[in-house]
Amino acid sequence: MTSRSTYHHGDLRQAVLAAALDVIAADGPGALSLRDLARRAGVSHAAPAHHFKDRTGLLTALAAQGYGLLAETLAAAPDLRERGVRYVRFAVEHPAHFQVMFQPDLLRADDPDLLAAKERASAELRAGVAGLTDLPDARTAGIAAWSLAHGFATLLLAHNVRDALGDSDPEDYFRSLTGLLFAGQLPLTEGE
Repeated sequence: MTSRSTYHHGDLRQAVLAAALDVIAADGPGALSLRDLARRAGVSHAAPAHHFKDRTGLLTALAAQGYGLLAETLAAAPDLRERGVRYVRFAVEHPAHFQVMFQPDLLRADDPDLLAAKERASAELRAGVAGLTDLPDARTAGIAAWSLAHGFATLLLAHNVRDALGDSDPEDYFRSLTGLLFAGQLPLTEGE
């Protein structure tokens, strides 16, 4: 018998998800291997398959977890601008989730947990737009706001706006962008 058990693990699912996030943050989703993740978790190479079936199942679980975290992050924001700020914050604090969530070719599109988590996050994004008045097309406004936040977050994570930001806080910089592009359209939060 070995000193480590390959049959019992305190929370194998969470251990594998955590290890996967580390791999994705360092090397991207293409570097994931269930066998490697099992080794990292100290379990048999077949153990992760009991929870995720395969690599796609694992990535789908990570995306569902990410959408759930995003929904929680957005829910606490008082207005659309701050939802955008929190969207950017989510991307910075959860870069591995962010990488996986928006790559549908890596995921099981019909997974019920993924669909439910995506709907919660979408509802929180729509709630931010619902607070705006005099919009001719709320759906288009929502896509515009999402595009701005998602685009900025993507550029930020890829270090493509590092020179433009200088020493500025990314969240403050994003607030400035929204003020510049939507002058008079987005309600300002108190203190601005």
